[in-house]
Amino acid sequence: MVRGPSGRELLEILNVRITGSGDRVIVFSHGFGTDQSAWNRILPYFPNHRIVTYDLVCSGSVNPDHFNFRRYINLDAYVDDLLAVLDALRIERCYFVGHSVSAMIGILAAIRRPESFIKLVLIGASPRFLNDSNYHGGFERAEIEAVLAAMETNYKSWVQGYAPLVVGADVPEAVQEFSRTLFNMRPDISLFVCRTVFNSDLRGVLGLVRVPSVIVQTNSDTSVPSSVAAYLKAHLGGRTTIELLPTEGHLPHLSHPQVLGTVLRRSLR
Repeated sequence: MVRGPSGRELLEILNVRITGSGDRVIVFSHGFGTDQSAWNRILPYFPNHRIVTYDLVCSGSVNPDHFNFRRYINLDAYVDDLLAVLDALRIERCYFVGHSVSAMIGILAAIRRPESFIKLVLIGASPRFLNDSNYHGGFERAEIEAVLAAMETNYKSWVQGYAPLVVGADVPEAVQEFSRTLFNMRPDISLFVCRTVFNSDLRGVLGLVRVPSVIVQTNSDTSVPSSVAAYLKAHLGGRTTIELLPTEGHLPHLSHPQVLGTVLRRSLR
């Protein structure tokens, strides 16, 4: 086991920020290819809350020297980071909003320490991106390998094609912002994390969740088919509901913040 930095060190390394005040704490955790700035247009919807945002260690906003390839071989180390941040901030209970891979990090954290989480809000979540027997994750193995090969061959060209595909909506400023944070990532770290995410399979642990969950899914997401949201609802333990957004794409907090913000405020009421 490769040990990580202490909680107090992590607060600085992961650029942890606390804004607002109130008895209710919401932790926002971003997905692959972005950083905590992805939540900038969502946070104003929660003026009376204590908000915690941070950067995943793989993001371009974190010094790449802190990314330990041996430690972050799977999602468990990201869970360690999240729980260490909560401990360092002395947060006993919180609402957790996670996008994409961070949704799965939140699920694993809630399994490990359910008493720390009041509710999970899972945006564009997927326990398994690869198709399997009786399971449609959205991608065949050959498609994943083609993506990884493209990243390794020409990262700039890959970002230019990937960003508009994932945003999935005609919102140029969202594509520009997603491209910016993707380019900020060091290409070898981006490739490593992408491979880790695509090889993850959390289907077998979903039933261990006991925290109430809200699954937020857009009408059309090239990364996560709608069938995955239904799969999560059927297999997550605890009370689970689905919020379908009348929007497109995998990054509604960038492309449609008003729509997502309204749904999040209702979900966290």
